[in-house]
Amino acid sequence: MLKYSFIAAIVMISAVALPAMGQNSQVVIYDGAATQVTAAPGISGDLWITTKDLARATRFVIKPQGVCRDQLCFPLPKNRKAEFIKKNGGASWFNLSEFARLIKQPFASDQKNGVWYFGARSEEQNGYLSSLEAPNFTLPDLKGKLHSLADFRGQKVLLVTWASW
Repeated sequence: MLKYSFIAAIVMISAVALPAMGQNSQVVIYDGAATQVTAAPGISGDLWITTKDLARATRFVIKPQGVCRDQLCFPLPKNRKAEFIKKNGGASWFNLSEFARLIKQPFASDQKNGVWYFGARSEEQNGYLSSLEAPNFTLPDLKGKLHSLADFRGQKVLLVTWASW
């Protein structure tokens, strides 16, 4: 059902955005927000956008350590950097669709109408859910002695948590 909602959103935005768009204009839907961006013309089925549009549409910026958003950074493979970043005509271009493939983020496009939808990354990306193994952590007990979850591997553990919100 959720899949059909995304498709319906793409179709509706396509119908609204299409008349206002120029030849190189695309609509990127990222985190539920639609942003009109400039796409590089004539590059095979991938979405190449300016780095300014990348920041505007996704809040990702290119830094020396990789493609970053807040505290989250994805390093780009050094041997594949040309697949993600190009300079052309004084502008820096970024391949958003190839980046989505790299970080295993689902996306769909209606290239005829110039609309690209980028979905949420799966919670299984961190590997803990697929392995059913909790990440290790260390916390003090009431007397200040540190205990790690790894110390209890193979034993049943009851975790009691509390939050103020």
